Amino acid sequence: MTQYDYVIIGAGSAGCVLAHRLTEDANVRVLLLEAGGKADSMLVRMPATASDLFSVQGPCNWGFWTEPEPHLEGRRLWWPRGRGWGGSSAINAMVYIRGHARDYDAWRQQGLEGWSYAEVLPYFKRAETFESGGNAYHGSTGPLHVAPARSANPLFRAVIEAGREEGFPVTDDFNGVRQEGWGPYHLNIKDGERWSAAAAYLKPLLGVRRNLDARTEVHVTRILIEQGRAVGVEYAQGTRRELRQVRASREVIVCAGAVQTPQILQLSGIGDPLQLQEVGVPVVHSLKGVGRNLQDHFNVMVAYECPQPITGYSVRRGLRKYLLALNYLLRKQGFGRHNFLESGAFLKSRPELDRPDLQLHVVLSIMRDHGKVSVDKDGFTLYVCHLRPESRGEVRLRSRDPFDTPAIRANYLAAEGDRRALREGVRITRRVASRSALDGFRGAEYSPGPRVQTDEEIDAWARREGETLYHPVGTCRMGTADDPLAVVDETLKLRGLEGLRVVDASVMPTLIGGNTHAPTVMIAEKAADMIRGRNALPPEAPSA
Repeated sequence: MTQYDYVIIGAGSAGCVLAHRLTEDANVRVLLLEAGGKADSMLVRMPATASDLFSVQGPCNWGFWTEPEPHLEGRRLWWPRGRGWGGSSAINAMVYIRGHARDYDAWRQQGLEGWSYAEVLPYFKRAETFESGGNAYHGSTGPLHVAPARSANPLFRAVIEAGREEGFPVTDDFNGVRQEGWGPYHLNIKDGERWSAAAAYLKPLLGVRRNLDARTEVHVTRILIEQGRAVGVEYAQGTRRELRQVRASREVIVCAGAVQTPQILQLSGIGDPLQLQEVGVPVVHSLKGVGRNLQDHFNVMVAYECPQPITGYSVRRGLRKYLLALNYLLRKQGFGRHNFLESGAFLKSRPELDRPDLQLHVVLSIMRDHGKVSVDKDGFTLYVCHLRPESRGEVRLRSRDPFDTPAIRANYLAAEGDRRALREGVRITRRVASRSALDGFRGAEYSPGPRVQTDEEIDAWARREGETLYHPVGTCRMGTADDPLAVVDETLKLRGLEGLRVVDASVMPTLIGGNTHAPTVMIAEKAADMIRGRNALPPEAPSA
C-alpha cells in the first residue's frame, strides 16, 4: 500500500483548504480523495447557472432526498450536495456570509477554547482577498476572492430601499461592523467566474506542488482502524469498484460534509452501537453523537409577479438563454456573470433578540421546488429563512453498503419556536414588499397568495411548500469532554481514537446565522494550523 503523511477525504470547501495549507510544507505528502470529478465545466464556472446545478442530480450534485419529514406532511425533501472538486461551493449561490459575531462567542461559552469571534476573525481574513480592499474585518491577500454585488438590475436596490422605508437599518457589509439590516451581498465571484474553494485553493497547486496527489472518482468505503488509531483509508475506484487501500502515517482527515462524514464514520464502525448493529456494521468505536445534532436552515418563498421584463424569466426566455451562454462563453459579458441573487437582509423576528434570527435572499425569478418547476412569468422571490432552528435531526446508515445513500431526517418545524419565527418572517416580508419603493416592480402576490393570512394558514403553507436552504451542519459536533454527544474536541480530533480528525461543517455545534461556505473555509484554515502544530493567529477584536 502507498503511504502518505495525510489522507484527506473529500475535496469540498474544507478539503481544498487543507490540501493547500498542509502542502505548504514541502516535506509532507498529502493524498486528497474526491468521489466526484474535477467540476470544471462552463456550468460550474458561469454564475448564472447556479440554479441549474442544484436543481438536478448530476455529475456535480449528489442529489439526496430526506426521509419522509414528520412535520411536513410526510414530504421527502430534495437535498442537493456538491460532488467534485469544490464540493458544494461548486454548485451554491456564491453568497459569502460569515455569520454573526455572537454565534462564535456562543461556541466559546460552551467551553470550546479558541472559537470566539475574536479568535476566528483572523482566519476569515487570512482566507480572503476582498475586492474593495482589506480593513479591520476583511483580508487582502487570501486565496478566496470576495466581491461586492455588481448587478445593475434596479430590483435589488428597490428591495433595499423598501426595507429602509419599513424602518429597518441598511448596511453595505453584512460581514463587517453590523449584520442587521438590508443590503447587498458579497459574492465568491472573480472576473465574472464562480470562485469556488477548488478555484481558490486547489487548482493553482496542480502540477506545481509535487507533494500533493489529488484523485477524482474515488469512493471511500471505510477508514482503517488498528489498535485504536486511524492508519489509512479503503476506497473503490473505477466502474469495477476495485477496492484499494492507502496508509496515513500522521492523520486521516474527514472533510466529506454534514451528510457523508457521519456516513463514512459509521461505515467504519464509529458511531452509536445500536444503530450500527441494526445494519450489520461491526462496532469499532462507540461514539453515540455521530450523525446526531443535524441542523439546517429551513425557508419559505414569498414571491411576486413583476410587470417589468427585467427578471430571470425574460432574461433567459427562449433563444435568449442560448445568447446569454454564448455571450458569456465568447466575451464573458452579460447576465451570465451574475447569480440573480445580490441583495437580502438579516432581521429579528422579535425586537428583544440579541441578534437577527431571519435571513432574506432576493432572487430575480419566481422559484418553485428549487427551480425544478418552471414558472413562465416575470417575478421575484424573497426567501425567508429561520437562522437558528431549535429542531434537530440525524443522519444514519440505511445499510452497510457504502454505495447506498444515507438516511437523512432533518425534523424540520418540530419546535414551535421555529414555526413562530417563520410566521413573523412572512409578515415582515409582506410589509416590506408593500412599500412604495417596489410599486413599479411588484405585481400580484404569487406565493403564498392573499388567502394565506392566519397563523394556522401560514403554518400549513410552510408544511406544504417550505424547503431546505442547503446549510446542513452539526452531525459530528465539536464539544467538551462532558458532552455525551460530542464527536470531536476543540482541536477537531475524534474523541477516543488517535490519528483521526473531522474538518467540515459537521463539527459546528450550532448553526451560524448565514450561509455556511465561508465558516467552513474558516474552520479548515484554523484546523490547518492545529494540524501543523503552529501557534494560532492572534485574536482580533475590531471596534464598531
